[in-house]
Amino acid sequence: MNLYEYDDYLRNKDGITVICGVDEAGRGPLAGDVYAAAVVLRGSPIEGINDSKKLSHKKREMLYQRIIESTSSVSVGIATVSEIEEINILNAAMLAMKRAIEGLNCDCEIVYIDGNRIPSGIGKRIDCIIKGDTLSASIAAASIVAKAERDRYMMKMDEIYPEYGFAAHKGYGTRAHYEKIVEYGLSPIHRRTFLKSFT
Repeated sequence: MNLYEYDDYLRNKDGITVICGVDEAGRGPLAGDVYAAAVVLRGSPIEGINDSKKLSHKKREMLYQRIIESTSSVSVGIATVSEIEEINILNAAMLAMKRAIEGLNCDCEIVYIDGNRIPSGIGKRIDCIIKGDTLSASIAAASIVAKAERDRYMMKMDEIYPEYGFAAHKGYGTRAHYEKIVEYGLSPIHRRTFLKSFT
């Protein structure tokens, strides 16, 4: 069963027509906001859609453009570094997902979220799918959009804070990133709760 067939299975199982997939990007990095995307796929299948972590940067960018151009509704939600620090990264990721769902411009019948947690306060039918980004085309598309949007944001942060190399590692805890933190200290977009030994 491919990812689009799995979405058909979900529609048939739940007796619905319009579904939305949701996923997040940026839960693990040491710096930067956390992003989430909500995607409602319509029309012809987009060949190559898969979990964003399994795609090269070039392939992900190509698919991102096709998703944006051909879906009926795409929405991106963000939770900032200050929100991550205040409510922790898990709750911030849930908040970003909630904002993404609330930003949709169509009325989907059910929302499927990657993982095992559901954001609170969403007035829609909602369900979780563990490893959904490897099973569902809708969730995989959301993972691609969230990752691509966050990468664009980190490229902008690299222009503001070029000494940290954000364009290369996107805020993740690489050896080079830790070396730059030791050399320059923490930037305003570093998550201090992730880096307590440096504060």
